[in-house]
Amino acid sequence: MQNAMFTGVFASLTTEHKMAMISNNLANVNTGGYKPDTLAFKDTMIHFAHDFIREPLENLRSEPLFPEASLRSRTRIATKETDFSQGSMQYTGNKLDIAIVGEGFYRVNTPHGDYLTRMSAFTKGSDGTLMTQQGYPVQGQGGNIVLPPAAKNIHVAGDGNIFADGANVGQLAIVGLENPQDLDKVGNNLYAAPEGTEFTDPRAAGTTKVSQGYTEASNVNVVYEMVNMIEVQRFFEAQQKVMTTADQVDKTVTSQIAKPR
Repeated sequence: MQNAMFTGVFASLTTEHKMAMISNNLANVNTGGYKPDTLAFKDTMIHFAHDFIREPLENLRSEPLFPEASLRSRTRIATKETDFSQGSMQYTGNKLDIAIVGEGFYRVNTPHGDYLTRMSAFTKGSDGTLMTQQGYPVQGQGGNIVLPPAAKNIHVAGDGNIFADGANVGQLAIVGLENPQDLDKVGNNLYAAPEGTEFTDPRAAGTTKVSQGYTEASNVNVVYEMVNMIEVQRFFEAQQKVMTTADQVDKTVTSQIAKPR
């Protein structure tokens, strides 16, 4: 019964990963711009060499030389993907809340280098630098965007150009890439792009713009995640029963064999 025990162990471990991911998605349901992760699984079948070798039979009525193949399931994580679909737009009226409508990411500068984000609630530093809530400068086409400290009227156009009291102080850098699934989550709602990634400007296609006074909410579907959590919990319990049953059968067989005849 070791095969049943191993199958239960592998399935439980992969289910644990899925439960952790669902919990993280639910924990970030109120995190602006957060994008949930999903996991997909597949069964990895164990094959024997004679499954691929033609038996040297003398005729069609000859008895097979090899025993029947015994394929066993080993559940594995197949893919991990992030849902980058648009979150709902929430009106705040704050002049420094600037949401991306469409594809693309803001570029922000951190002590560890430049990262990408979909965060849209910004603030102004003591020197007027446009920053995220974590204090990371939001990058423009030419570097940091600095707002005049005394500016009273801040206007952000749909193409990302920022005007302070009528004067253009910079344009938000919005970048896109061919496959967003290549991005790696690094925490604080930030993404790291692989080295050598070629970025594009999604505004060039006319499908991306920014909207001042709005924030982008998380696109986590709470009902969907809760249903997934219940399903994963029940599956985990089923695997525990498989392992418990396999252990009991092993103990029964061992005790029976050990009895004197």
